[in-house]
Amino acid sequence: MKNKEFKTIALACSHSSERVLNVAKDCYKILIQEGVEVQVDQSLEKLLSGQDTCNKEDILENSELVISIGGDGTMLGIARDFGSKGLPILGINLGNLGFLADLDPADISTRLKEIISGDYKRDERSFLEASIKGREEKLIALNEIVLHSGNIANMIEFDLFINESYVYTQRADGLIVGTTTGSTAYSLSAGGPIIHPDLGLISLIPMFPQSLTSSPFLVSDSSIVRIVIKNNIETSKLNFDGSTSISLEKGEEVLISKAKSDLNLVHPQNHDFFDSCRDKLGWGKGIVKG
Repeated sequence: MKNKEFKTIALACSHSSERVLNVAKDCYKILIQEGVEVQVDQSLEKLLSGQDTCNKEDILENSELVISIGGDGTMLGIARDFGSKGLPILGINLGNLGFLADLDPADISTRLKEIISGDYKRDERSFLEASIKGREEKLIALNEIVLHSGNIANMIEFDLFINESYVYTQRADGLIVGTTTGSTAYSLSAGGPIIHPDLGLISLIPMFPQSLTSSPFLVSDSSIVRIVIKNNIETSKLNFDGSTSISLEKGEEVLISKAKSDLNLVHPQNHDFFDSCRDKLGWGKGIVKG
């Protein structure tokens, strides 16, 4: 059974370089030829000479799919802006790894036509949401939320609770609270496990802890993570996907849980998580093939 066909598609990016514009032009031409109505985000205003672009509200109201042109960093921003509001995202990879943005520019003509017609895979991912007790704002992340001291070799002390159960008091450079999506990103660099995206898990990874027994661990994504800041380092920060940061003070409590909204990624039919791991992470290519 085929998926829904896409009739209205938006094009978006984060940095409108010459390469991004060239790929966007190719996408635009293919989509128009296939009878698709194309909405061009303001980030690609150079694509349309003398024509109006669309703002975020227009795209959210009218588009059925957003094509993100760039690397995984671009995907993270577009996922927060559009994906968290219910719009499916397809990523064309112009970056290095491309775990999220996985469509190769060389395959655009064939794969894009297939996807428009409903021949694609859907992949649902979870966001994390964080709030600080006593503050109104809530922020989300697709990869990870990172508590850190703000300075190199400057430790932060905090209490960690899972569902109100006390876990430990830790002195470390910080703590990475990650999603399955983020397990192939910053969490991986910090020694965390690679987690298949189908699993409903949250990873917790201390960063350079002052302990010989503090290991990364996993909890269900139905858990509530509570962090209480113990010391008064003025530069303590909470960072979201390496982008937005907010400052924290001594005694403040951070609550982190799975967000109510999910991200729907669209992949070509030949997409496979383990293929991506072999390709991007250099896993034993060609040694054994079952």
